[in-house]
Amino acid sequence: MKNNLAGENERSALIESAVRDNADMIYRIAYQNTGNHHDAEDILQEVSILLVTKNAPLNDKEYLKRWLIKVTVNKCHDLYRHKKRTQTEPLDDYINTPSQEKDNVLEEIFSLPEKYRTVIYLYYYENFTLQEIADTLGKKLNTISSDLQRARKKLKKILTEED
Repeated sequence: MKNNLAGENERSALIESAVRDNADMIYRIAYQNTGNHHDAEDILQEVSILLVTKNAPLNDKEYLKRWLIKVTVNKCHDLYRHKKRTQTEPLDDYINTPSQEKDNVLEEIFSLPEKYRTVIYLYYYENFTLQEIADTLGKKLNTISSDLQRARKKLKKILTEED
């Protein structure tokens, strides 16, 4: 009984540490995919719950980080599909809230198609290599490389048009 309790306490400590260490990254990825703070917070919570309920790889920090990114991206896709099916209007359109200063480049990244946003974000903001992105998203290296090149071209075009 004592060993079982000690194992549960150790697992709880590992989960708490994993959430604490990766919450900012999960939130940023969710926010850059959804463009909405509330949805990003919901996704962070859902990913944290999955970390507790699923048999997540808690001992290998690199694998855990990739697992969390993949789960986060999948949750963003699920949310997008759900919103597309339900066709709801965001409440933000009806509430006047003071606008916050945003990083111009990050805002322009939001205007890119979803597959480009994720690749460019992971590459530049999370410092992933192309191979790590390919492994994390379950795509081929050449696909990720092409997506990154296309994302750069689109982003360059957007940024030069503004000037």
